[in-house]
Amino acid sequence: MVHLSPHIDVEVVVPVYNEAAQVRAHVERLRRWLDEAVAFTAEVTVVDNASTDDTMAIVSDLASSTPGITAVHLERKGRGGAIRQAWMRSDATVVAYMDVDLSTDLAALGPLVEPLLRDEHDLAVGSRRLPGSQVSRGARRELISRGYLAIAHVALGTRITDLQCGFKAMRTKAARDLLPEVADDEWFFDTELLVLAERRGLRITEVPVTWVDDPDTRVRVLSTAWKDLQGVERLRRRR
Repeated sequence: MVHLSPHIDVEVVVPVYNEAAQVRAHVERLRRWLDEAVAFTAEVTVVDNASTDDTMAIVSDLASSTPGITAVHLERKGRGGAIRQAWMRSDATVVAYMDVDLSTDLAALGPLVEPLLRDEHDLAVGSRRLPGSQVSRGARRELISRGYLAIAHVALGTRITDLQCGFKAMRTKAARDLLPEVADDEWFFDTELLVLAERRGLRITEVPVTWVDDPDTRVRVLSTAWKDLQGVERLRRRR
């Protein structure tokens, strides 16, 4: 494992599972963008959660050959668990994560993390539902997403406009305080994190994003939606 350099402003976590086909090109693109387009210092941590293809070998090669990239391997599958472990061990001022497909335009990363670096907010959320957002998505996934959001708003009382966008950031201290309360290690992790942050009164901001659906997504939409609904009920009862 490669350790973070001193005095890093932002650690960007990229959870991956069986992404051998795209992980190198997308992580290299992210690293180049961070080197060329932002004023803050940043590290990229790619967390392989139990891939069964060549993902980890590719990520390890990237980490050994490219400054500013860290490779982490986990034996247990789970996107939320991968984010949790990376965020909890981080020494950066701000921790962020994004999906490896880079569906969210990287231009939104600055507006996402800079208010956190200035300590104006504790948590920043990329949203596809705000004025100024641009979204390209299939009708089926859009319908499921809107239905889930409506249910979550009613059942959980959340006011956040987009619970599931894979583009979020937190002040590291706030993340360490909150993450032990987040039970889910899979796709419901996002919703649970945000709802618990609201209930704790954390300072939350939302940022409009440009987002293009990945046709090669690893998400099983219907089974994930069912698990998310089970998570909503668990969180509703916890309230």
